[in-house]
Amino acid sequence: MTEPKVLLDGLAIGESPRWHEERLWFCNWGTQEIVALDLDGNSEVMARVTAAFTFSIDWLPNGRLLVVSGQEARLLRQEPDGTLVTHADLGDLAESFNEIVVDAGGNAYVNGGSFDFETGAGAESGVIVLVAPDGTVRQVAEDINFGNGMAITPDGETLIVAESWARRLTAFDIAADGSLSNRRLWADTGDGPPDGICLNAEGAVWYADVPNMRCVRVREGGEVLQEVGLDRGAFACMLGGPDGKTLFILAAEWSGFEDMDDTARTGQVLVTGAPAEHAGRP
Repeated sequence: MTEPKVLLDGLAIGESPRWHEERLWFCNWGTQEIVALDLDGNSEVMARVTAAFTFSIDWLPNGRLLVVSGQEARLLRQEPDGTLVTHADLGDLAESFNEIVVDAGGNAYVNGGSFDFETGAGAESGVIVLVAPDGTVRQVAEDINFGNGMAITPDGETLIVAESWARRLTAFDIAADGSLSNRRLWADTGDGPPDGICLNAEGAVWYADVPNMRCVRVREGGEVLQEVGLDRGAFACMLGGPDGKTLFILAAEWSGFEDMDDTARTGQVLVTGAPAEHAGRP
């Protein structure tokens, strides 16, 4: 693997990267922007949200963009005219929400909790909720210790969630009705709190690690296969590109939630080659 190179800089904090329609889409926390970026470094703002941070994105099977407006505890849907409308109100289940992944049938899994994102107080109160295609909402998991990135395996039968404050990746079986069961440890990440994650075709998970300034590829059971070191925190990662073997890393200097605005602009999108292509969702 070659050293990562900067594809785009000058961001606040990039999060929730998704390879979609031949571009990398991501959220630029602190600027309220959802951005699409091509492999030549050309970027375009695709939508704006009211939340300054704690939002992430994915798509319904019909192509409609879903946006987690975390501080408002709402899941938004982008209409054909570009406006964002409420797809589901999540406020009865937790105070704020973080990451999303949508399955092949249009069920959206969203994690969140009633905890302090800055200090981690109450982190064990985290939940995963399931939003059906018609917008109905139900809780499908609890005791999630600061849920972050999530991924669904290619067969659609397993959900993996990063529990940042517990420093682990946790797996659930997905039932036909979208319910989750058979909770188990997928990988202990040691001293690294996993943030954003993605799956590759060899069944390994890439996870981003902010305090240790790295992106790590790990096998089920916890064996570390590879590390990509950075000069700033890695918030999220995604495999994409024409052959699915480009690893995109969203990185930035981290100095606390109070500085997550558009002034420092230390955020970057970095790219490097990966040994196996993207798999699963997102």
